[in-house]
Amino acid sequence: MKIGLFGGSFDPVHAEHVRFAQAARAALGLDRLIVLPAGVAPHKPCGAFASGEDRLAMCRIAFAGIPWAEVSPFEVNEGGRSYTYLTCRHFAQLYPGAQLFFLVGEDMLEDFFSWKEPDDILAHATLAACGRGDRAPDALHARFRARFQRDFVTVPFTGEAVSSRMLRTALAFGKPSEGVDGGVMDYIRKNGLYTHPAIAPALALEKEARREHSYRVARMAVERAHSLRIPEPKALLAAALHDCGKYVPHDSPLLEDFTPPEQVPAPVMHQYTGAYLARHSFGIEEEDVLDAIRYHTSGRAEMSPLGMLIYLADLLEEGRDFAGVEELRALFWTDLEGCFLRSLEEQLVYLKHTKKPVYPLTEQAYRWIKQKLNKKA
Repeated sequence: MKIGLFGGSFDPVHAEHVRFAQAARAALGLDRLIVLPAGVAPHKPCGAFASGEDRLAMCRIAFAGIPWAEVSPFEVNEGGRSYTYLTCRHFAQLYPGAQLFFLVGEDMLEDFFSWKEPDDILAHATLAACGRGDRAPDALHARFRARFQRDFVTVPFTGEAVSSRMLRTALAFGKPSEGVDGGVMDYIRKNGLYTHPAIAPALALEKEARREHSYRVARMAVERAHSLRIPEPKALLAAALHDCGKYVPHDSPLLEDFTPPEQVPAPVMHQYTGAYLARHSFGIEEEDVLDAIRYHTSGRAEMSPLGMLIYLADLLEEGRDFAGVEELRALFWTDLEGCFLRSLEEQLVYLKHTKKPVYPLTEQAYRWIKQKLNKKA
């Protein structure tokens, strides 16, 4: 008997997961496929965003029409971190004599060399890899053989480069998410997954064009947050709410007890009203999220990585178009602090050249980050 083991976060499960499973069955002659949502994936320190039970339920919906596939609660029920070598041991014992294949995408195959007990995994199962986007696994055969004295098998399938982070961001904004099964979408909406109760009412205060801007800011912030090890929910929430005060007049009942700081330029004031609304109207209590909203236009000294992330995503999201934006975007993905310095430099030059007022916090932010980077040099 040939059995495929298909592990992953499935957070959420999407059409490319199902397509890969079907291609693997055809290529490998699988008799059964066991889909294994992880308890806590070791390579995802923030953990899953939906519970184990919710991810099991979504997988059961997505794979319901495939009779040779089953969804196993093994890793979820085990609790704690889900290590593939333990999973492979378990199923090798459960199905003695069966030929096991462990399915991975090209991105996970690259990481396999750093997995816990990779030799133990290969003692029980053969790795079966597919391509992803424009990346194919074939280039890794020589390296794999040199390290493990055996090879993986290639499944002739190249899936779309679907980003679960971008799917979750779209879902948080109520956007249609292509590639997510209709039944899975119904489950997500019914159970309020992948969003925050503050997001919809905050976005309702914005004009349509501003909501689209906030969505683009969130996409950029969430994508970069991963490499900075900033928790995705914080990046998403701060980005989604950063402009919620943009169109709320100061005589609105929502701002009845708001006391504006003195001598704030008009284009900057909405960062303060936004932070006030986030706390008092939408119940946000995380101080780092509130600070990221409060200073997303001006910046400030001692800004947190989350604060710099939102400041820069707001400035550089794909809808922005100004001289030098492409160079700053390139720097954003490689050097957050360096990009923060460069953006402040250019902002100060622009304000002084146009004889517009320079808000003191912006000047202080520039001096702080410049001194910080000079000390590192």
